[in-house]
Amino acid sequence: MSAGLSECMAKPNAVHVTPLVQLDEDDWRCLWGAYQRFYEVELPEAVHASTWSRLLDPSDPVYGAIGRDGRGAAIGLVHFIRHRTCWDTADSCYLQDLYVDESRRGTGVGRVLIAHVVDCAAEFGAANVHWLTHETNLRAKRLYDAVSSQSGFIQYKIAVP
Repeated sequence: MSAGLSECMAKPNAVHVTPLVQLDEDDWRCLWGAYQRFYEVELPEAVHASTWSRLLDPSDPVYGAIGRDGRGAAIGLVHFIRHRTCWDTADSCYLQDLYVDESRRGTGVGRVLIAHVVDCAAEFGAANVHWLTHETNLRAKRLYDAVSSQSGFIQYKIAVP
């Protein structure tokens, strides 16, 4: 165990964020399933398997991280995508999914997961990190308003036949 992790383990309220690895799959699936239930969606197993594969593929620009408390329990996840943009010469980073275990919301876990994404985006030279949230997700909106600014854009979507 690394010195950083052993220090974290000594602090039960600490949040330790690490990139996803194969050994995280069971915990990731548990959090990923809870996130889908929160938004009242059910994705097929093929999507779970494909997402997990992409998150672990170092050649894919899709990344994931898991947050654990000081005892090692999985308490949050984040997925983000590095992508090119026509609005800057630098890449951009889309924070696609952020989930914190319901019992840990409001304790700073989401803020730590967002900071992890910002750090990663800085490492790959992104110009910004951007994301969406559902208009009814008031608790998340309070956090997002505290750590970022709204762009003023509204998302539109068309399903491709």
